Amino acid sequence: MHTRPCWVEIRTRALEENYRFLESLAPPDAELMAILKSDAYGHSLALCAPAVVRAGARWIGVTSVEEGVAARALCPQTRVMVIGGVVPGQGSAVVEHGLTAAVWEPAQLDDLESAAHAAGLRAGSLPLHLEMDTGMSRQGASLEELASLLARFVPESPLKLEGVMTHLFAADEADGQITQTQLARLQEALAKVEAAGLYPDWLSVGNSAALLGGLGGAISALAARHGMKAMLRPGLALYGVLPRFDPHFEAEEPAALTSARSRLQPVLTWKTAVISVRNVPAGAVVGYNGTFVATEPMRLALVTAGYADGLDRRLGNRFSLLVRGQRAPLVGRVSMDHAVLDVTEIPAVESGDEVVILGTQGNETITAYDHADASGTIPWEVFTRIGARVRRVAV
Repeated sequence: MHTRPCWVEIRTRALEENYRFLESLAPPDAELMAILKSDAYGHSLALCAPAVVRAGARWIGVTSVEEGVAARALCPQTRVMVIGGVVPGQGSAVVEHGLTAAVWEPAQLDDLESAAHAAGLRAGSLPLHLEMDTGMSRQGASLEELASLLARFVPESPLKLEGVMTHLFAADEADGQITQTQLARLQEALAKVEAAGLYPDWLSVGNSAALLGGLGGAISALAARHGMKAMLRPGLALYGVLPRFDPHFEAEEPAALTSARSRLQPVLTWKTAVISVRNVPAGAVVGYNGTFVATEPMRLALVTAGYADGLDRRLGNRFSLLVRGQRAPLVGRVSMDHAVLDVTEIPAVESGDEVVILGTQGNETITAYDHADASGTIPWEVFTRIGARVRRVAV
């Protein structure tokens, strides 16, 4: 059966090349964790997980235990990190599927330790990464809570403190003051870990902005001071999109960021198709609530993409899609399942013509930032709100 023409094309080769490029930017003694959370930022975990493993990734980061189970089925030999933590009752799934969990709450340790005992795991055989809150106040243990958590990692416990992690939440800011404060707090935490007689293998710090902004060396040096190996966790850059840096950053742009502008390749193209074309007279109302009224005779094309597919409703009357290599304005409100394009000035548009929502057609390109700027959001949301019913196809 033919399917509704609204789909996403994923260039897995581009994803592989992006991973290898980012790996080349990391310090020689550092590891990359490919962040594939939220269904690989909406790109499809099923397509992207095998691709990054082919590129050499030994670690994959996902949001939840559910995603971790799916990633394990796709990549049996790869380390899978549940960076969003575990919720009560998920410890047994972590153990069964060989996942590695981020932890910061005593209840998480309780659940995981109980599951490990039930499975008969030997002492020190369930690796965990302890997340520290170094200033973001979202998740992670405070310095004050650290001692009681470290006390859980006793020799007879099946729990093993394999890594310490934190999230740099302002690595794209030019002055770097927030990041330096976070790293100082992390240093305090690591000193407490050592004082407790624990020696984790990994220090997991830094996102795409940290890697491209040149922080890899500082992170690696901090790890080395404590006998650990650095791990960086690129996400958005893997998919060929650069995080936006503070404008002042570009006055002395790091070499890695300059190189990335030419080397990273977009992985995702989002497409639909024209399914109907009609001529309307001046005065015709287009779409719900009459937010657009034709001021002259017009030619309109109906496409099968709406807000249920992830095309933001706010884009009506203020954005364009690509058809026959030209920009065609969205007129009227974006509906749940459809949108209307003004193709009056684009000759010969007909039913079946391919329409690009995000990506390149001919000499024109629509980026995730174009969508984000027009709808008041960020590229991460643009990607992840593309609906599950939109087919992902490897190309």
